[in-house]
Amino acid sequence: MSKIQAGVIALVALILGLIASVYIAPPQTGPQTEHISLYPQARALPDFELVTHKGEALTIADLKDHWSLVFVGYTYCPDICPTTLAELKGIYPELQKIPTDKPLQVIFISVDPNRDSTERLNEYINFFDPDFIAATAEHVQLFPFVRAMGMMYSMTESTDNPNYLVDHSSSVVVINPSAQVIGRFKPDFSVGKLPVSEGQKILEDMPAIIAGAKP
Repeated sequence: MSKIQAGVIALVALILGLIASVYIAPPQTGPQTEHISLYPQARALPDFELVTHKGEALTIADLKDHWSLVFVGYTYCPDICPTTLAELKGIYPELQKIPTDKPLQVIFISVDPNRDSTERLNEYINFFDPDFIAATAEHVQLFPFVRAMGMMYSMTESTDNPNYLVDHSSSVVVINPSAQVIGRFKPDFSVGKLPVSEGQKILEDMPAIIAGAKP
């Protein structure tokens, strides 16, 4: 076989492969998203019990039959927390319009129970949206719950200092109606820019995530 014949055969094979990929390959399934970092497999959450800004218990049962956007932080946070909650507030009306029989809720988890009392959480979360949920608990409950979501937090200095800061993840976690963590919206980290999950990116992806969920 000459080199020309071999080249022709290779070209024909390439063309046939391209045609097969378009017309024969099975269609893609699942949500077609642009911004969320989806986990390869949904993560089950352990049982937990937190206390909401209304003084009520928040358990895994409150996550079931809902889509939940969860953010971890604290009310004394000087920048990332209020900015992220403002982003979520801005898109919340549009999120409520996404067709689904599983209501979407926004949950703020305070990892600073030492300062974030029920009263303070109530005042703080209502500043952003009265429909949002804020909750906290002692660290023995908080830490495994936050870790199970793929998030983290740590005290950066002694709590003897009344103005201590808390390091925490700045992503927004997505929990499906089966109370499983399916992924998170990560902020872009760039010099001179606050690392905040952008509301518009969340809004762009959530319809596809909800529509692509298994019934």
